[in-house]
Amino acid sequence: MGSLKVGDKAPDFQLVDQDGTALGLKDFRGSKLILYFYPKDDTPGCTAEACNLRDNYQVLKKKGFKVLGVSSDSEAAHKKFIAKYVLPFALIPDKEKTILKAYGAWGRKKLYGKEYDGIIRTTYVIDEKGVIEKIFTKVDTKNHSQQILEEMGL
Repeated sequence: MGSLKVGDKAPDFQLVDQDGTALGLKDFRGSKLILYFYPKDDTPGCTAEACNLRDNYQVLKKKGFKVLGVSSDSEAAHKKFIAKYVLPFALIPDKEKTILKAYGAWGRKKLYGKEYDGIIRTTYVIDEKGVIEKIFTKVDTKNHSQQILEEMGL
């Protein structure tokens, strides 16, 4: 995995969000999509990233972006995370790691010298036609919205 490049067609997906609503890539056609993969709800880095996207959501929306987060947490964990931080966008629980693997966001990680499989924090910006416009592998969790807007030249 991890072989996706800018200019590639984004892998299609169809899963349910925290409320059980089916969501797929096709539901975002006509809008730019910030599809972000993060390790775990309610952890420091993931909370900083989600809150930064929340705090800049209106700016992102005005620029034509929609936001969708993906982790392997449960629907219940996502609902709690959204409620606690008043997140204005959906989160997809990818328990089977279908989307995570399709986008190369699941793989070997290293922490304190130990290797393990886990979610690799990655963000994709997908254009209105479903083509990957930008890939962020070094995510600045506290300033992610600004990082996206700057890299996109906005």
